[in-house]
Parts: sequence; structure tokens; C-alpha cells
Amino acid sequence: MVPRLASGLWVAAYLARLRLADIPAYVTAKGDAEAGAVVVKVALLDGSARAHERRSDLMTGARAWIVLAEGPEAEVDALISRTKGRDPDLWVIELEDRQGRTLLDQDGLSD
Repeated sequence: MVPRLASGLWVAAYLARLRLADIPAYVTAKGDAEAGAVVVKVALLDGSARAHERRSDLMTGARAWIVLAEGPEAEVDALISRTKGRDPDLWVIELEDRQGRTLLDQDGLSD
């Protein structure tokens, strides 16, 4: 099993990649630096949004980003708020991109 990167370090690297791609990003909830889960929300700037969360396959241990919520931005925000209420260690990163780019499918971020 490959050791996981500390959440705070992963977030810092992710923000740097987003800056290089000129995708505005903000940390709206700072979670546990070592093991906090991460939710990435992308606002499409048309009133809609999508939230992504990394999950592990219990059988294989493989990790992948899945869509946690998609739809009107207010509804996505409400779901993220409820999730933060249950997990105080959660990181939330918000992006603004009309094309919905998150870079989560790129090498180093996708697994």
C-alpha cells in the first residue's frame, strides 16, 4: 500500500496547480492537516455547481474522485455545509470556472 500524502500538503500542491492553470481557487474550510478529507466544489458561474470527493474502493483500496453533488449552487453549498457539520476535519476548496475544470483527472491528482 502506498502511503498517503498529508492533506495539508496535497491541498497546497493542488492550489499551486490551479494557479498555474489560471483557475481561481479558495480554501473555504481548513481541515485536519494530516488526514482531513477534501471536497472540491467548482462554481460554473451560471448558478450551478458541482462538488467532488475522493473515495476509496473497499475491495481494492483504489482511490478515485466522484461527484458528490451537482445542481443549483445553493443546493450544493447546503450539502457541503451538512458534510462539514458531520466532519470538522474536512477541507473544502472552491473553484470558479465556467468550463467546470478541476484538474482532478490529471496525474498526481487523480489517485
